[in-house]
Order: sequence, then structure tokens, then C-alpha cells
Amino acid sequence: MTKREAPIYKVIFLNQGQVFEMYAKQIYQSDLWGFLEVEEFVFGERTTVVVDPSEEKLKAQFEGVTRSFVPMHSIVRIDEVERMGTPKISEARPTGNVMPFPMPMPDK
Repeated sequence: MTKREAPIYKVIFLNQGQVFEMYAKQIYQSDLWGFLEVEEFVFGERTTVVVDPSEEKLKAQFEGVTRSFVPMHSIVRIDEVERMGTPKISEARPTGNVMPFPMPMPDK
């Protein structure tokens, strides 16, 4: 019998008009109401000469980050995956297939 490896999660969320596709080992409900905590980000190893600029941008942006609090309404999708893909950032197109969750307007 083999021991199952720790799961890897693909987290897709909206952030400032961009769609972030990231990989992490830990995801759970935060004590902060309305947030998910994402920990232990996973990035590809630099074993090849080809460097993906999108992944490098994400690595730089999340360098030194141990935990991120992502608002629940920004989450597009979370999948448990067998293999990690390439983390990336893409532009959210309003006419595309990603729409922000509608939020009620506060009363004045």
C-alpha cells in the first residue's frame, strides 16, 4: 500500500481585472469572515532553460508570502489536481467566460 501524497489545489481567482491561476498545498476557510486562506504556494522548478514570464511575474509578486487571504467572491474555481500545471496571469475580459460575482450596493 502506498501513502497518498499531499494534494495540490489549483486556485483560480480574480484580482484587479486579472485572472490568477495558482497552485497551493493548503486552502481553508479563514477566521476572517468572507475570506479563504491559501498557503504554501507551489511554483515550477527552474530545471529548463525556457522561462515563462507570467509564472516569473507571479513568483516575484508572491515572494515571501506565506499566506494569502482571498475574498470568497473573487474565487472562480478550486480544483484538487494530480499534477501541477503552469501558474499564470491573464486578463479578465468582461465579454469572456469570467464574470465577477454580483455584489449588492450599500445603502447610503
